[in-house]
Amino acid sequence: MPKETVKLGPALSGEHADASTIVALRRQAEGCERCDLYKNATQLVFGEGPADARVVLVGEQPGDREDLAGHPFVGPAGRVLDECLHEAGVDRSDCYVTNAVKHFKFEQRGKRRLHSRPNAGEIQRCAWWLGAELDRIHPEIVVALGATALFSLLGRSVGVTRNRGEVIGTPDGYPVLVTIHPSYLLRIRDGGDAAAERARFVKDLAKVAARIG
Repeated sequence: MPKETVKLGPALSGEHADASTIVALRRQAEGCERCDLYKNATQLVFGEGPADARVVLVGEQPGDREDLAGHPFVGPAGRVLDECLHEAGVDRSDCYVTNAVKHFKFEQRGKRRLHSRPNAGEIQRCAWWLGAELDRIHPEIVVALGATALFSLLGRSVGVTRNRGEVIGTPDGYPVLVTIHPSYLLRIRDGGDAAAERARFVKDLAKVAARIG
């Protein structure tokens, strides 16, 4: 049985946006100014996928490619995610894919825009949208891809290193699978280590396939 969490993150415990459909929610979010990240980002990158998806995948935030394209997980990490989902027996087209934070946070270094991790306040403000996405979709399982997504969903009561691979129950009925963000695999220099971590990530995702049949 999934473990019950004592404390939840802002996406599952705070107030959320109210909309009758995902489409209406997306329209609301397009004008979001709940934090300052909208000022420098190209555009808001909202979640995408079936409105009745059985699986919701939550990442950290859009990257440079996603910010320009306006779609989640279309860059290098997205390709890794697609490949690993396929190996695990999960069809991405059946999943709703989103991020804990909807605007790209970065530092400008010359012509390059380098990823900068969202802070707790930014995650909390954007949980207004993530919580609403979950309310509208009501998935059978949510996958927390990395620490930012995990904090938004389950707060500080769990950690990626400590709880990786666990499926943790919540009072709202959204079991949360704890795993890494696929961008982590791209940062591993040693080929053997990279292969081992990739295999472990696929093993984590296979728990989704087992759960939804």
